[in-house]
Amino acid sequence: MRVEDILRRKGTRIGTVRINETIETALRLLKAENTGALVVKDVCRTEGNTVVGVISERDIVRGLTDRGPVVLTQPVTALMSRNPVCCGPKDSVRRVLQLMDEHTIRHVPVLEGASLVGVVSVRDIIKAQLEAAPRDDADEAEAAEGWSFPVAANQ
Repeated sequence: MRVEDILRRKGTRIGTVRINETIETALRLLKAENTGALVVKDVCRTEGNTVVGVISERDIVRGLTDRGPVVLTQPVTALMSRNPVCCGPKDSVRRVLQLMDEHTIRHVPVLEGASLVGVVSVRDIIKAQLEAAPRDDADEAEAAEGWSFPVAANQ
């Protein structure tokens, strides 16, 4: 399976934030997009939209812990990861998982040349793997029953 297969399934929506926006704005966008990371872009007159970093929930939590609530008024550049690890649409899912593991990240921007064409997350890969995996008899029985484990009554 390739990155382009995952992007085709998930669609073209990409969560981004501009470089001059505040951390608070980034948090609101993370919530609105229901995602754990945003690609930070800089609009350059000559180069168009340029990917300059990634800001994640984890980055913001660490910033709040280290600097307190004042960090919410700072620009995303104060906490973003610069020079993000990226992949291409033709890369294998295995390669992206290796990058995620090696760099301890969960979101990887997908670039085709210099153009941002998507973001792949661990969640996207898990979903794609589950959809591609053959169902067995135990899966069918669990789906028919609704729950696959006993639920204890409140005591």
